[in-house]
Amino acid sequence: MTSHVDADAAPTEKFLLYQREIAERLNSRNLRTHRYALYEQSLIQKSRFIRLNGVVHHYHDSHPDAPADMPTIILIHGWDCWWMWWHEVIAHLNQHGVRTIAYDLKGHGWSDEGTDYSLHALSLDLHALVQHLGLKRYHIAAFSLGSFVALNYAQQFEHEICSLTFFNFGIFPNNAQLEKVIPKVIPFIFDKFLRKIKVWWLIYAYARLTLARNHTTKENILVGVNSLRFISGKAIRETAKALAKREVTESLPKQIANLSIPVLLVAGKGDQVVRWKHTKALYEYAKRGRFELIKKCGHLITLELPQKTAELILSQIKLASSPSEVTLLGSEKTP
Repeated sequence: MTSHVDADAAPTEKFLLYQREIAERLNSRNLRTHRYALYEQSLIQKSRFIRLNGVVHHYHDSHPDAPADMPTIILIHGWDCWWMWWHEVIAHLNQHGVRTIAYDLKGHGWSDEGTDYSLHALSLDLHALVQHLGLKRYHIAAFSLGSFVALNYAQQFEHEICSLTFFNFGIFPNNAQLEKVIPKVIPFIFDKFLRKIKVWWLIYAYARLTLARNHTTKENILVGVNSLRFISGKAIRETAKALAKREVTESLPKQIANLSIPVLLVAGKGDQVVRWKHTKALYEYAKRGRFELIKKCGHLITLELPQKTAELILSQIKLASSPSEVTLLGSEKTP
């Protein structure tokens, strides 16, 4: 697997637009809007841009000058999402002494659009980022599409990865008909229908009916709305096509079985996209697997239950760490 990294790149237009919007919200007389804008402004101070394999990518690094022994985790978002789906999880992990690196897949969030959205290409981008950051040992947590990328990546770089945590991910029943239908139907719903809706509470109503089982804040709902806003139509179509391939879905059990590192698979009992039984079925192929079922949770765990998400990730990090590394994690620290 070869990849190419250029020097740090200029911020993308999507980022600059959002930066201007934050500046506008800072002038709001609404105290809640103003406070959240301050929070967003603090977050983007740690945003970085780099050209990976010809495409400018955004990533958020909580501790760019972290000591070598600081536990580090790479967070990979899901399909039609972006790095901000992890923002509350990041806060919890940072408070426990974990360095977090959350990046936007090409065509998503603040990363530019690419041409190749195959799992192989997405894995190459991750490899390029790891090389740029000089990471030697690290953990990975991912959900949905991100789990496909992480599992594909781990087939070659397992020796670098301490542990894997997968949310809302499992065996995907597939056949010739679904392989043709999914790349057409799913992009139509998201690209041609949901992206046209400009009222945030209508998006939320759709999510509560189909995807989520827990209430969240208006700010987190807007994180989801901005997912639809920032993702490119091509990224929606091409990633759906890549995931619907039978050779991809049918290889998941073998790929999990290939791994000797600890793997945690977390399912929501109310997940209508990836049924919990399919997550459990995939877990049964893992050599060193753990399975967690959350009774009241849908497909959007990082925004539905961010603290629980962080706790599960921490438990996996501790499981895969030496006693001295566990000591470094310590108890919750005051920001």
